[in-house]
Amino acid sequence: MLNLKKKSNLFFDCLSSYDSDYLKVSNGHRIYYEQYGNPKGIPILFLHGGPGAGFSNSHKSFFDPNIFRVIFFDQRGSGKSTPYAETKHNNTQLLILDIENLRKLLKIDKWYLFGGSWGSTLALLYGIDYPSRCLGFVLRGIFLGTKTEIDWFLYGIKKFFPEAYNKFSSFVPKNFKKNILEWFHAQLHSNNRSQNLKAASIWAEYENSCSSLNYMSRPISGEQALAISKIETHYFINNCFLDDNYIIENIDKISNIKSFIVQGRYDVICPPITAYKLVNCWDGSKIEIVDDAGHSGFETNISKKLINALQMIK
Repeated sequence: MLNLKKKSNLFFDCLSSYDSDYLKVSNGHRIYYEQYGNPKGIPILFLHGGPGAGFSNSHKSFFDPNIFRVIFFDQRGSGKSTPYAETKHNNTQLLILDIENLRKLLKIDKWYLFGGSWGSTLALLYGIDYPSRCLGFVLRGIFLGTKTEIDWFLYGIKKFFPEAYNKFSSFVPKNFKKNILEWFHAQLHSNNRSQNLKAASIWAEYENSCSSLNYMSRPISGEQALAISKIETHYFINNCFLDDNYIIENIDKISNIKSFIVQGRYDVICPPITAYKLVNCWDGSKIEIVDDAGHSGFETNISKKLINALQMIK
């Protein structure tokens, strides 16, 4: 899911990566990646949300550059990866293969995985497929990619953010009110560019406005919002390309790998009941509920808990 935070350009100038490039993957996609921190440090992979959000320099602020070798990459269609906002040959299974190919390219034997929201989904799925490559997990705002969670995002959030939901749903024709996802998917995948951008800005504003404990309208331009909106609807309409409850049914494959989960108590986008469902069947996991936080990884005490978890790795 979307996380936006403003800091000074001077701050971000101090967070330069020591390596960046593109990795050619299948079907004409190229994924952009960067390496940040200590080349000889503890390897850790950052997995961004969405799907489709991309990573930004602001995410580097979680990591001690003296301790960690941090690998960032933009998933297919996201950020600087090309082609931008492309949904063809873009699915969960291919993203997992991309991660493994990136690991091989960088000659990393094992690494930690760090991700929030959709990033937590992808981290868990990679772990299930490649448990021998995982040192541990630091996760936030658990999302398991189930139909129940997708339906909650589309219809349940209105119980807590009615103003955001009313604005979001007001653009949907009356005969599609019970099929909101189908309507947005059609708008975002049409051949009408202005239609694409309008739907993208509506979708992304809804999600971004509901991501923090303190509600406020957070509009995003259509161009900036296109990848996350288009790719999210593509994944959601395909149930994230997963059998329902797939992660819970396969969590035993990483049951002995340590995980630390940070969860906002008032996370409306990814409610804490999902995180508890995961923890209750994952022996290696620990969870900390942050009472004064919602979904965003940049909320003050969410950030602190994530940084503390990384310090424990050190």
